[in-house]
Amino acid sequence: MTIINDFNGVKIFSATMAQEREHLGEKVTDWIRSHSEVEIVNTIVTQSSDEAFHCIAITLFFREQL
Repeated sequence: MTIINDFNGVKIFSATMAQEREHLGEKVTDWIRSHSEVEIVNTIVTQSSDEAFHCIAITLFFREQL
């Protein structure tokens, strides 16, 4: 069983513009593929908005050998 505190790295992807938000998942997938040595132990997706902007953030918590 993996505990949320069992990580030693964090990678945050965020986008506010509509076109960037549409491609955010691809950006995350590309990063994961190019960092196959890490183990993703948790993912948090956050959305925030104000009158003009909408932001999506994807936070990856990972463990890697040091």
